[in-house]
Amino acid sequence: MQIVITGGRGQLGQELARVLCASHEVLSLDLPECDITHFAAIERIAAHQPALVMHCAAMTDVDGCARDPLAAYRANALGTHNVALACQRARAPMLYLSTNEVFDGTQTAPYLEWDAPRALNPYGASKLAGERIVQVLLDQFYIVRAAWFYSPGRENFITRVLARAKAQGALAYVDDEIGNPTYAPDLARAIAALIQTKHYGIYHLVGEGIASRYDWAAHILQRAGLRHIPITRAKLADFKRDSTPPRNGALANFIAANSLGIKLRAWQDALEEYFTNLKSGI
Repeated sequence: MQIVITGGRGQLGQELARVLCASHEVLSLDLPECDITHFAAIERIAAHQPALVMHCAAMTDVDGCARDPLAAYRANALGTHNVALACQRARAPMLYLSTNEVFDGTQTAPYLEWDAPRALNPYGASKLAGERIVQVLLDQFYIVRAAWFYSPGRENFITRVLARAKAQGALAYVDDEIGNPTYAPDLARAIAALIQTKHYGIYHLVGEGIASRYDWAAHILQRAGLRHIPITRAKLADFKRDSTPPRNGALANFIAANSLGIKLRAWQDALEEYFTNLKSGI
């Protein structure tokens, strides 16, 4: 089928195109040729008569969103509104990529798909606005909440940890912010499986298992052969940031796993593949 991907040059957009191109006709759209915040994007997307639109384009700089909430809502709410109108015109379902930051992180257990969202920061609030727009304007949609995803060949949490380790010789990461490290190729494969089902709804697709930022960074150092680099535990309160992340950003993949059999592997196993491919130059 013909699939249009917005944000096609982003981490997940590129992985989705790579995974889907073997079985589908994929068209990737991104800036500057397609600005979803402009009304013209509606016709631009609809003109391709897609059978499905995967909406990955977003303002994802969480601190930037906190500094300029209007820009966040323009990209993540208005932009989603325009893409949803394009889906209406083309009579196409949408897959909307959302985030764990639609939750405030106050509960102790991982968040399930039916837990009530309550965003803590402008990034999460703007993405939650996008979710609600999709639910109001469309009858057929997938809302996929993901978290802490990273892809090979791009700047990501892993590359930043390694760069800081080599530059500073010591690290400190927080142990009171938790989430699900998620390998973008795994996420793309899970999404490809999801759209084959045509079972619409809200799904949490994340790497299996939970880690703090400290846990993740320590594992990265070990796998990179940098065990000699000291890493200490810190708290969110120790760092001044424009955005406030949810302390518990962990999601539970309950519906996709138990209803559709779609699971992502343990985040440690995915990280192993990342480093294996890095060493092999893949």
